[in-house]
Amino acid sequence: MKKFIRRPAVQAFLGWVLAGYMSLIRHSVRWRHENLDGAKAVLRGEPGVIALLWHGRIPVALTVAPILTQAKLGRCLVSPSADGEFFAQAMAHNGFPSIRASSAKKGDSAKARAVVAAFREAMAWVKGGGVLIVTPDGPRGPNEVMAPGALQIAKRTGAPVLLVGLAASPAKRLGSWDTAMVASPFGKGSAIWEGPYYVPADADDAAIEALTADWASKLSAATRQAESRVAAD
Repeated sequence: MKKFIRRPAVQAFLGWVLAGYMSLIRHSVRWRHENLDGAKAVLRGEPGVIALLWHGRIPVALTVAPILTQAKLGRCLVSPSADGEFFAQAMAHNGFPSIRASSAKKGDSAKARAVVAAFREAMAWVKGGGVLIVTPDGPRGPNEVMAPGALQIAKRTGAPVLLVGLAASPAKRLGSWDTAMVASPFGKGSAIWEGPYYVPADADDAAIEALTADWASKLSAATRQAESRVAAD
């Protein structure tokens, strides 16, 4: 099955399908955004911005596109895996090119070099004034457990970080590791914006570890809040 998914024609087909679905959800769901004024002020006033959302909300994530790209160009940090390939193609079809990066296994020097190159590209993009979208629990999880990569980029660039909790209803949850949310068209959706947050330039490993746990808690809380909003409406 994995070999089948890796075929270029299959990747292209899946990319178009996901792109169409994400666009349909963006335009047909009645989205409500909270704390949006603060997020827009950050996007207008800062040269580069990092936006974080959980991996399981990728299918409904395109709702953030018109907001993040009002003043800036956006890119996504995406895994070079087979799943990441058709997601990267889907986002490209919707105007968000990808920077391909993932975590390297110990002893895999070639992949480690590719990771370093991707993070340098991501930092250059943010320093140049772009928006970088990251799912900090991807590509392998655990679900809603934040890896420190995005915080390292924030530390080195000084860029503000926005957290976005997303939910839609009606929706199904897949049996994947990230319990991906697949929303039905013409439903209702909620986006909760939190931040900006910053990583001090002098933050050591212990400080980044503490911030990672804190931001993960905040992003999960925003996601649960979005879920409660669509459940209550």
